[in-house]
Amino acid sequence: MKKCNIHKRSNDFNSLLAKITKGNEVVNLHSPVFFGNEKKYLNECVDSTYVSSKGRFIELFENKVSKLSDTKYNVAMVNGTSALHLALIITGVKPGDEVITQALSFVATSNAIVYCNASPIYIDVDISTMGMSPEHLNNFLNEYGELKENGTYNKLTGKKISACLPMHTFGFMCRIDEIAKICKKWKISLIEDSAEAFSSSYKNVSAGSTGKISTFSFNGNKIITSGGGGSLTSNSKSIYIRAKHLASTAKVSKNWEFIHNESGFNYRMPNLNAALGLAQLENFDRIKENKKKLYNFYKDNLKEIGLNLKEIPKNNDWNYWLMSISFENKKERDLFLRHTNSKGLLTRPIWKLLYKLPMFNNYQRDSQRNAEFLEKTIVNIPSNVQL
Repeated sequence: MKKCNIHKRSNDFNSLLAKITKGNEVVNLHSPVFFGNEKKYLNECVDSTYVSSKGRFIELFENKVSKLSDTKYNVAMVNGTSALHLALIITGVKPGDEVITQALSFVATSNAIVYCNASPIYIDVDISTMGMSPEHLNNFLNEYGELKENGTYNKLTGKKISACLPMHTFGFMCRIDEIAKICKKWKISLIEDSAEAFSSSYKNVSAGSTGKISTFSFNGNKIITSGGGGSLTSNSKSIYIRAKHLASTAKVSKNWEFIHNESGFNYRMPNLNAALGLAQLENFDRIKENKKKLYNFYKDNLKEIGLNLKEIPKNNDWNYWLMSISFENKKERDLFLRHTNSKGLLTRPIWKLLYKLPMFNNYQRDSQRNAEFLEKTIVNIPSNVQL
């Protein structure tokens, strides 16, 4: 594809977006919308003085998240990264252990692993879902896994593989049922990083409901936001009790005293954030429907200007969080990124693969053929619900 052709397609994309941007000079990748009870609930928090880790909105928000994610229990957290960190700890990941994950992911996934003084192992992804590939996971374990009475060990390093942490990329769900079967066979705990997949489902099973523990993010760029925020979900009551205790600084109330019986974390979501999140959840169907309309707009128009919209993977009921297009090679991708951003369209490449970052480049990985291809060819396009 010639350079001028990319410029033409970029200009055509700019013209296409101009039809729905109302003349805005800059078109963001994401922007939250607040058209419900956000201000009302925030004012109630201020008036009540319950603006920190206690208040009625926290429980209301947790219950609503549980209902929409088909899980029994939910602990609202300050962000998705803290939820991941706590999930790994509760699952039993210990210093020196290893956690299977994917390199095509936001940095938080691997950060949470190293917070535990554990090591990530990077498994390749599927082209369609951009999430962990069950075939590559199975191949890795057949080659390097050694199943023992108390779990699976890595033949190469001698370390215990204590968890598997796939991530549902851009809200597309990976083939989580197949991954779950593999993890069960190898006695490896499954944790779902559902940060981007709130309300997505695969084969009618909701994101966050398959893993032993799952996590969500409600950051400002997600499909609904609590400002900063996340949650840890599970169908196990004992895990819920443990998570809530650790996230609340391991505090035990006794009469007028506060006693802390172990080293905990200050990870609980403030009432202010929960109030914002609850108001967003009340209008969730409307937000998701607007995102779907935007995707269908792209689907109807991008092909005509020669751009390839990433298709919804098979068996996915998608939340339409982040939309993307694909190019044939990195050169074409970079030309498009440069031209669109110079015009105020905030497009971006997919993440740099995590093992290419200096803090993660010495960890074990498989071929990464699919991840390498996606890194070079995927571009995220404005998925702003306001569009």
